[in-house]
Amino acid sequence: MANTSDIKNGLCIVLNNDIYTILEFLHVKPGKGAAFVRTKLKSLTKDKQFDHTFNAGAKIHVARVERRPYQFLYKDGTGYNFMHTETFEQISIGPSLINAPQFLKEGQHVEVVYYDDENTVLSCELPPSVILQITYTEPGLKGDTATKSLKPATLEMEIEIRVPLFINNEDFVKIDTRTGLYMERVTEQKK
Repeated sequence: MANTSDIKNGLCIVLNNDIYTILEFLHVKPGKGAAFVRTKLKSLTKDKQFDHTFNAGAKIHVARVERRPYQFLYKDGTGYNFMHTETFEQISIGPSLINAPQFLKEGQHVEVVYYDDENTVLSCELPPSVILQITYTEPGLKGDTATKSLKPATLEMEIEIRVPLFINNEDFVKIDTRTGLYMERVTEQKK
């Protein structure tokens, strides 16, 4: 068992029968009264965040969480199927546990977060950005790099995003998986 002096960003704890990660914390020592720790927690099993205050020295239960490397294989009726890159074990994960399932591409490497005590999957995280190919967009005009105007473009997964006017068909672009927005054009596809 740990106490509040062990709190740090990214630490996973068990609180009220749920697993949370600490996003922010602040040790507060007021001039009058007892010290306390103010935290911002994010649930790893549900989509919720909230603030929680711990009394200084309070015991906390640290959750043992492990990140394992997996590779996306295919999607079927049961969910998204992944293979562990070292043991070749295969698992199926539902779309609700994946942070951006629309950007999954066969062969994509991801990190699957496990709760070690129960050996259950908490989430599947894609890298912060992915490189995808544009399959269709209206032709770009030479010199359309100065404005911030955007046009619709369809990615290889049949997802529509907004890109700058100079992007053409068959171009590779980097997409932010957290926001789903265009980041930059990639001249060469990186493997």
